[in-house]
Amino acid sequence: MKSLQADIAVLGAGVVGVCCALALQKSGHQVTLIDRDGVGEGCSKGNAGHFATEQILPLATPGLMWKIPKMLLDPLGPVSIRWSYLHKIAPWLIRFMLNTRSGPFCQGVDALTGLNNAALPAWLKILEELGEQKQIKADGSLLVFESQKSVLDYEDTHFFLNEQGIKTQSLSGCQVRELEPSLSGNICHGVMFPNTAHTADPHKLTRVLAEHFIKQGGKLIEQEVEALDMNDDGVEVTLDGASYQVPKLVLATGAWSKHWVQALTQKKVPLDTERGYHLMLPKVDNSLTVPVTSADRRFIMTPMNDGLRLAGTVEFGGLHSSPNMKRAHMLVRHAQVLLPKIDAEVGQTWMGFRPSLPDSLPIIDKVGAKGQVIFAFGHQHLGLTQAAVTGELVNALTHNQKPKLDMTPFRHDRFA
Repeated sequence: MKSLQADIAVLGAGVVGVCCALALQKSGHQVTLIDRDGVGEGCSKGNAGHFATEQILPLATPGLMWKIPKMLLDPLGPVSIRWSYLHKIAPWLIRFMLNTRSGPFCQGVDALTGLNNAALPAWLKILEELGEQKQIKADGSLLVFESQKSVLDYEDTHFFLNEQGIKTQSLSGCQVRELEPSLSGNICHGVMFPNTAHTADPHKLTRVLAEHFIKQGGKLIEQEVEALDMNDDGVEVTLDGASYQVPKLVLATGAWSKHWVQALTQKKVPLDTERGYHLMLPKVDNSLTVPVTSADRRFIMTPMNDGLRLAGTVEFGGLHSSPNMKRAHMLVRHAQVLLPKIDAEVGQTWMGFRPSLPDSLPIIDKVGAKGQVIFAFGHQHLGLTQAAVTGELVNALTHNQKPKLDMTPFRHDRFA
């Protein structure tokens, strides 16, 4: 068996894996990054580009059960389940609904609040160290409302967020349009989240980080991992028929992590995937300055270098079904209502796999008698937001240091 000639291998070169590799490299390790498809070719490429630190509420909110039928029956709704996949997702959905109870929900809020409060400072720190501050625009984000009913429906959530320390600013419809003149006169209310940010090119952000990693001595292997086996000396990694030994391994393979967890630990985790879609409007320049989310339509519009990105729709359909690009194209109709003067010529469509656990929390943990394997996956729709702080936490776990956060909510065995 050959040596991988690294102290640590990071499996998965999405934004989470790259941030983990950089953090470990900074602490003095020789790190090898492994990904079959190269850097940032999954959700790190197609996400909404929003550092959504305000999103501290688990998706399994109290009272959600009664809203689900209406959501699923709406052809333009934000959530869809492929009926052919229903029997496979059913156990996950049962766990998900159990998390709508008050106790699990409040525990999830506490965990997400801690993680998200540390998220943007971690990003700003890493980008300042690399001289890449321009990759993030910390100008905030907007949530907009088209009806008084949606404003009233949001009041309790708004109050709760403020109680949890999330800074907001309430705006009239006129104030919203003063900030974003292209938005429709139908908008009657808005909420500004000043402590959020966005990137105008999430794929470029991940690639820029990886370039710094390689320039500083890191190694990138673009090969498919065929097998993983944890042993007393670390982990045996099989790449294209050849076996390599590495002392430690970070598993950051997103929605594909379930198989590898079972291979390494003989245990199952209830990981499934939210299939996320986006659509680009390439001829829409300077229509918005910050990400704008619709409270009524449940989607987000983010200004990008190559146009306006529309994202937010979710489909449960597993890892292997073909994309349903109607889920992406329907976003144009929503965008035309909110931005009535835009050129709605459609550009690129995309579908990616968000790694989702029933409690909306990632798994960040280490296993093995010697801590040979560190898990860093399951960030759902907050992978971009939480990537840099996840790198810091993984580095602390690797060195047996006390992390800045209580890691109990992120343990891999919390579902036992």
